[in-house]
Amino acid sequence: MKIICIGRNYSDHINELQNDRPTEPVVFLKPDSAVLLKQHPFVIPEFSNDIHHEIELIVRINKVGKYIDTKFAHKYYDEISVGIDFTARDLQQKLKEKGLPWEKAKAFDGSAVIGEFLQKNTFNSLENVKFELTNNGKTVQIGNANEMLWKIDELISYVSQYFTLKIGDIIFTGTPSGVAKVNPDDVLEGFLEGNKLFRIQVK
Repeated sequence: MKIICIGRNYSDHINELQNDRPTEPVVFLKPDSAVLLKQHPFVIPEFSNDIHHEIELIVRINKVGKYIDTKFAHKYYDEISVGIDFTARDLQQKLKEKGLPWEKAKAFDGSAVIGEFLQKNTFNSLENVKFELTNNGKTVQIGNANEMLWKIDELISYVSQYFTLKIGDIIFTGTPSGVAKVNPDDVLEGFLEGNKLFRIQVK
């Protein structure tokens, strides 16, 4: 299982980090060791003083595919959820300044929260689903799939040009604005159309 992540897929998030708007999806990977195990807390790693939460819509691939046409991409997943792409923002900034890869800031152990999955046919339209993240009961990020620069099916098609998609692969589709630092004792909860799909304690 591999985790394929998309960066800079929401205009407001691009603006809040003062990044350039991409002309094609920004792609990076997380290893399977990045998955935060169920019922485990997220432990802030010692190499960073500025870990940010980034909630995202995620999809799980259900069949092998390569060079998938956008119009057929919907056949390659039947479940969606929300997750967190934890990011060591201070480390990422240093890496970006040197033109180096982001993996140390994005792919460290426990950096990928994966919520419970729901059948996609539960929703009227996957291009208009709302999701949010709360921190200690307060909403800190709100997103809607209709704000994506590239929609889910477009991302699946694009990514499959470079990587063979396999059963169980997860695609993180990008985060909306509102990313912020997490602190010990924070409780993060992720919602998709009002359904709570994860609860994470920060330590």
